[in-house]
Amino acid sequence: MGPEALLDVYERLNDHFGPLHWWPADGPFEVMVGTVLTQNTAWTNVEKAIAALKARGLLSPEAIAGCDEETLAGVIRPAGFYHIKARRLKSLVRFFQEEYGGEVARMAAENLTELRDALLSVSGVGEETADCILLYACEKPSFVSDAYTRRILGRHRLIAQEATYGQIRNLFMAHLPQEVALFNQYHALLVNLGKHFCRKTPRCGICPLQGLLPAAVPM
Repeated sequence: MGPEALLDVYERLNDHFGPLHWWPADGPFEVMVGTVLTQNTAWTNVEKAIAALKARGLLSPEAIAGCDEETLAGVIRPAGFYHIKARRLKSLVRFFQEEYGGEVARMAAENLTELRDALLSVSGVGEETADCILLYACEKPSFVSDAYTRRILGRHRLIAQEATYGQIRNLFMAHLPQEVALFNQYHALLVNLGKHFCRKTPRCGICPLQGLLPAAVPM
C-alpha cells in the first residue's frame, strides 16, 4: 500500500467509532487551557481541574493573568504537576494577551506556520500542545500526533520506530487533505483506538484494524 493506507485506517476507525466531536470545551480559550492541563495526565483529571477553574471564576485570560501562581497551582491540583502547569498557563496567557490581545480570532488569523513557530517559543508549549491549540482552538489544519499515534502507526508499520514527532506529523500533513474536520476526527479516532484496543497489551483479535498491516508510507 501507499499513502492511501492512511485513509484506509481512517475509514475503518470512523466506521467503528462514528463522530467523536473532540475537543470537549466551552469555547476556544478553554481548549487552550486544556492543552496545557492534559500534559502527562488522564483527561478525567483535566475535567476536574477545568471544573475547579470555572468554580473559582478563573477560566478567562484576564482571570488567569491576575491570579498569583501559587493560588492557580492549588486550583489546578487535580491535573497533576500543578506548579509546572500553573507557570505554563501563565506563560501561555501572557503570550496570548501580549501578541493577540487575548482574542482567539486575532490569533487564528495568523499564518499557520508563523503561529506554530510563535507558540513553540512559549515556555512549556511543545509540538503536541502547539498543534492542539492550532487545530482545536484556532481551527487550523495542523495534525496532532501523540503517544497513541506513535504506538498504532508503529505496530502497523506505517512509521519507523525511531520516527520523530515532526516526521509523524508530516506524514499526515503530506498525504491527507488539509481539512480541519478530518484532522480533528482522525486524531480523536486514534486516541480512542489506543485507549480501547491498541493498549500496551494490544487487543488485536477484536481491533477495528484487525488484519490491516500496510506497507510503510514514505515519510
